[in-house]
Amino acid sequence: MDLATAPLPISENEPMERHTSWRAGGVARYYAEVGARAEALALAAWAGAQGLALVWVGRGTNLLVRDPSYPGLVAVYRAQQWRLDEHGDTAALTVEAGAPMAGLARRLAAMGWAGLEWAEGLPGTVGGAVVGNAGCYGGDTAQVLLSADVLMDNMVETWPVERLAYGYRTSALKGAPGAIPPLVLSATFRLARDDPAGLMESMQRIAAERKRKTPAGSSCGSVFKNPPGDSAGRLIERAGLKGRQVGGAVISPVHANYIVNTGGATAADILTLIDLARSEVLRQFGVALELEVCVL
Repeated sequence: MDLATAPLPISENEPMERHTSWRAGGVARYYAEVGARAEALALAAWAGAQGLALVWVGRGTNLLVRDPSYPGLVAVYRAQQWRLDEHGDTAALTVEAGAPMAGLARRLAAMGWAGLEWAEGLPGTVGGAVVGNAGCYGGDTAQVLLSADVLMDNMVETWPVERLAYGYRTSALKGAPGAIPPLVLSATFRLARDDPAGLMESMQRIAAERKRKTPAGSSCGSVFKNPPGDSAGRLIERAGLKGRQVGGAVISPVHANYIVNTGGATAADILTLIDLARSEVLRQFGVALELEVCVL
């Protein structure tokens, strides 16, 4: 591989435990951090010319890289610029996909703009929220998204919200369960003017509730989607798996839909618990759990 011809610095044999919220996982053969749309386009073109598999990730909050390594290029999209176009009591927010959702929501709420306050405490980026229809506490991405710019086959396409075909924690971009989606470059959201004090008070309540429910330690949040009319955590708990440990990974005694790295967990430890939870819930209750996390 001729790294000297790459349009930006690329490191080799990068431990992905440094870049995922699980603090676990294998090594990326090649790794790059991208700070602008033009860099993303140039990197995608270069990887294609090299015949190198390229996957895009954000903050690694819903990502697990298998042991021992991924043989392609993992690129993190960091661009975070945003623009607010006001139209009286409404506004269109256009923001690059590397921006953290929670920080963005807090800043806009302080300015008196409602629409993203449900994202208080959400650990991922705008791009991840767009791909997975992130949501909680009565709101989700589908309710406020207008469009997204997506890098597809080295071309930028603008997808209106209808094309994303949103469902519960999924979209047309997400594809098969566990698959790595294409890169979202930016998104445009619809916002409405509201009282800043009321918005901040609502977000404080959300933050307190999230803290109360979230187990301590390194995790990816919810491992599985909730099946229709039920809770993945409830089913895993009823299957008798709360507190089950493999190596450094444990199904949380606090919330059974969390797998926590207690220290030194490997991707194999986590995947063993994922497979155990799936097989036992299917055997005991006939319910096939679907992953929220992407496995690379």
